[in-house]
Amino acid sequence: MRSYIEKKILRYKEGSLIEISDAIAAEKKLQIVINGKEIVSLVCTPLQIRELVIGFLLTEGILKGHFCADSLLIKDNDEITVGITLDGEIEECQMTITSGCVGGITFSAKKELSKISDKFVLNAGTLKKLFIEFNQKSELFRMTGCVHSAAIADKDGIISFSEDVGRHNAVDKIIGYCIIENIPFTEKILLASGRLSSEIVTKAGKWGIPIIASRTSPTSRAVEIAENAGITLIGFVRGDRFNIYTNSHRITI
Repeated sequence: MRSYIEKKILRYKEGSLIEISDAIAAEKKLQIVINGKEIVSLVCTPLQIRELVIGFLLTEGILKGHFCADSLLIKDNDEITVGITLDGEIEECQMTITSGCVGGITFSAKKELSKISDKFVLNAGTLKKLFIEFNQKSELFRMTGCVHSAAIADKDGIISFSEDVGRHNAVDKIIGYCIIENIPFTEKILLASGRLSSEIVTKAGKWGIPIIASRTSPTSRAVEIAENAGITLIGFVRGDRFNIYTNSHRITI
């Protein structure tokens, strides 16, 4: 599966048109089929498909039975199909199209989050270093300019990193990776390149991730959810500055 294609294009610059080869982010339809029934279709960057599917299904609470991650059957043709045989039932819930720029999907209109109570603290300088590493890893964005990035990190560095045309997908991929590798979410930081919406904060809150930080801003609903869930929400991490919106006790200087 390729994350981008190359295409000859015309570029206008300083009064002239020149032909160049340009990298364009790949986008594919992904169908998730459980016990022979199509549950949902997503649009995604065709990388880390297993991580995306596991992160999405478990975070949204769609699966009620047990399944093995290695048993996913992935077929990559014009579209990607992932087949799952589940010993159990599928959670019946209302699907909602979210504010995601590629049509993010959530299956739970309301999720009750347990309040995170811990003694985890993060130095401001460490957060700055993590974002330097985060930006350096965003290779597909530098090539194409049209994908989102997400990462799970601890104080020592980035543990899981992903890029996708959908910001919800990028978050599901890093969560799915940690689930597959049995990496706990305690004392972890979720790093994101895009807007922090209520859905992104809820995804992190379900797994007890105590700190979320982004290059851009949160929505009012995201701030409200983070405040009530005990999540430290940070926006506009750029250079030597950032804004702390909720639960600032975890950040030291």
